[in-house]
Amino acid sequence: MGLKIKRVYEAPAEGDGYRVLVDRLWPRGLAKDKAAVDLWLRDIAPSNELRKWFGHDPARWDEFRALYRAELDRDEPAAALRALREQAAAHPVLTLLYAAHDEAHNNAVVLREVLQSTG
Repeated sequence: MGLKIKRVYEAPAEGDGYRVLVDRLWPRGLAKDKAAVDLWLRDIAPSNELRKWFGHDPARWDEFRALYRAELDRDEPAAALRALREQAAAHPVLTLLYAAHDEAHNNAVVLREVLQSTG
């Protein structure tokens, strides 16, 4: 499986394959047609409480990763994770889209780790 992550604000590319937005909120200022999102999985995103607590603070990254992984075991996120795994299996390339500025500390990075560890 080809698994990529990319900021949703970057222009879509042919090599992106199936594009899945993994944020709870629609990206600010981005028209839906320009985003070229094939699937929006809001329920797979961190809870509002966890998202706000994290605030993309790299000092909270390790704890965020652990808490987010725990959230993925809850009913709605777990169902969304199953749907994401199905899409990953159905498409040769899947790109996880996120809106955060920080490319190294965001929920798409955690999701990629989870998908790659359960392959």
